[in-house]
Amino acid sequence: MFHKEGAKIILITLILVVAVIFASDLITIQWLRIGLIVLALVFLVLILQFFRNPKREADNSDNHILAPVDGKVVVIEEVYEPEYFQDKRLMVSIFMSPINVHVTRYPVNGVVKYSKYHPGKYLVAWHPKASEENERTTVVINNRIYGEIMYRQIAGALARRIINYAKEGMRAVQGKDAGFIKFGSRVDIYLPLGTEVNVKLGEKAIGAKTVICKKINE
Repeated sequence: MFHKEGAKIILITLILVVAVIFASDLITIQWLRIGLIVLALVFLVLILQFFRNPKREADNSDNHILAPVDGKVVVIEEVYEPEYFQDKRLMVSIFMSPINVHVTRYPVNGVVKYSKYHPGKYLVAWHPKASEENERTTVVINNRIYGEIMYRQIAGALARRIINYAKEGMRAVQGKDAGFIKFGSRVDIYLPLGTEVNVKLGEKAIGAKTVICKKINE
């Protein structure tokens, strides 16, 4: 299953690969012809795997905050959040390499209170200033257990477009499709101070499956 945001790119890639295969008949050097076909097919496979969208069923529990994306946990620290909260929050950052699934999923149930797109630079996603200077979207969801939870999609050095489906006033359903980031990127989650984190630095997170935070209320 592939994400709808990749439909155009996948179609163009298929056309190009077919064109390369037909054009290769004009090449008389056998090894060069085969090599060109193999490269074209490898490129197609890379595009298909990047836009894959595995079906996942979330726990759909207000007592847990789930990972919004697949990737590696690279930051767990207390930071000052200047855009919306304007106070200190616990930030958990998940870095996505080009080989990860790039679908963004809602980490919690609730009502979207804030959703804003920011154009910006394309620093590498793990750069300290990427969350403030790169192209990004900021989404805040009000959850009945945790209160307001923010996640921020951040474009990386290769990314040139962030897709965000969250609109203010809409209801977010945990684990459901919330958007897409094309190519290398990162997502930051901002949590209330004192939230118990269930992941460690370097851990592999799976979107809609990995529990980022344990329940704070029974």
